[in-house]
Amino acid sequence: MPHGEVSCPSPIFSEPLCVLEFLALRLSPAYYGSTIPRGDGSAVVIIPGLVGMDLNLFELYAWLQRIGYRPYYSGIGFAADCPDRLSQHLDQTIDRAYAETGRRVHLIGHSLGGIFARSAAVRGPQRIASVITLGSPYRGLVMHSLVLAVSNAVRGWIQRTGPDVPRECASSRCRCAFGRSLGRPWPRSVRQTAVYTKCDGLVDWRYCLSGKPNIDVEVVGTHLGLPFNARVFWHIAVRLAAPRGAKAKK
Repeated sequence: MPHGEVSCPSPIFSEPLCVLEFLALRLSPAYYGSTIPRGDGSAVVIIPGLVGMDLNLFELYAWLQRIGYRPYYSGIGFAADCPDRLSQHLDQTIDRAYAETGRRVHLIGHSLGGIFARSAAVRGPQRIASVITLGSPYRGLVMHSLVLAVSNAVRGWIQRTGPDVPRECASSRCRCAFGRSLGRPWPRSVRQTAVYTKCDGLVDWRYCLSGKPNIDVEVVGTHLGLPFNARVFWHIAVRLAAPRGAKAKK
């Protein structure tokens, strides 16, 4: 899996424009439940990105609840810990959502959260209905130099402060259950959607898509704004309600 720095097509200083996406969301009919399919009460677990927290996704959580789903925060807390340990917290949330609803669970992950979602689906496909990734570089950890610096700092902090954390933790050499899962084949029973933006100023968008038109969905926006982008909300509603095998609508 490639891991390194890339010159992103969109400069990182465009990312503050995510504020405009946040403001524009309230002008979208989809935000108020219009023009989109209603939910069926299924559980949807939402997962934040690197050094993010569940509350960063509060807008997505509230919207999912309004349109008829049963949202759950991931329960991983602050996403700056051993990935294997965070995965265990996520698994507990998925198990609870599965038990409380009696149905397979949908996962939505932003950035690194999407990689956690994919890992959970590979390790326990019997519990997962679908995975939607938002700007998640699951085909390779290639990112802007500043993001890479943050990632390296987080990895160093994990290794210094975590009990019994090996030096390989959170690196491409890590062989924990989380690390091993990333190299395993995708379960055919789990529907997947990969949302990406070519305006991404933090990760290389080319590593965020599968190359399959029934999976990949392009939107216009920033990396940071994907969890509250109006077009992303529309695609999420359509994909959550889609029968298995349906193609993504552009």
